[in-house]
Amino acid sequence: MRSLPPSPTRPFALFLDIDGTLIEHQPNPEGISVDPVLRELLISAGEAVDGALAFITGRTIAMVDRVFRPLELPVAGLYGLEHRMTPGGEIEAADEPEDMRAVADALEREFAENKGIYFERKGPVLAIHTRAAPEALERVKTAAEAALPSLSDGYRIVVGNAGLEFLPVNAMKSAAIDRFMQIEPFADRFPVFIGDDVSDESGFSFVNELGGMSIRVRPRGETEARYVLPDVAAVREWLAEQVLPERRARKAG
Repeated sequence: MRSLPPSPTRPFALFLDIDGTLIEHQPNPEGISVDPVLRELLISAGEAVDGALAFITGRTIAMVDRVFRPLELPVAGLYGLEHRMTPGGEIEAADEPEDMRAVADALEREFAENKGIYFERKGPVLAIHTRAAPEALERVKTAAEAALPSLSDGYRIVVGNAGLEFLPVNAMKSAAIDRFMQIEPFADRFPVFIGDDVSDESGFSFVNELGGMSIRVRPRGETEARYVLPDVAAVREWLAEQVLPERRARKAG
């Protein structure tokens, strides 16, 4: 059994997954929204850690910006295939390769009659969501494995809580966190990474190697994370306790 995370005892850097961590998952990934309370919490968190806060997400940076507008925080998008290293800075984007386009087109045709299956095309990454059709996950997995040889070497399939993704081997949250940890204001801080899915495990392992704090939300099965939080509400509460003076005072009291 893993325990709830304690408060960091020295200056820390915050690396945050989004879906299932800060925001509840939705059957259609386009359906998420950000409430003003979360925006204000993120602003407070960024100030509390002197700007050492970044999203580490499977979403594109363009989508993150649409959802969190007007915030433009540092982001590693597409599991580190896209980056914005500074708030409002230049975006290193990634395009959809031709072989991925062909695979995505073919799979969309194959499952066109299946309600509840949602295809999220993110440049070099293809996510197939089955949260609204959980009974279809095994069939989607079989079809994805059959399509994998059509892609260039270096692609893999990662099966998550409610779907799967085609990912290049260099799409790793560990590498994304490492890149941020090489620059200010992240460098030399105690890293804290919060995520909720299989794709976050490499990030947990890397943060553990650095002696930091790895936190998984609502874990199912084995995890490299050393601490757990039960749900999105608990993540927000824990963050608030770390960055809002009145919450810290209430916890201490």
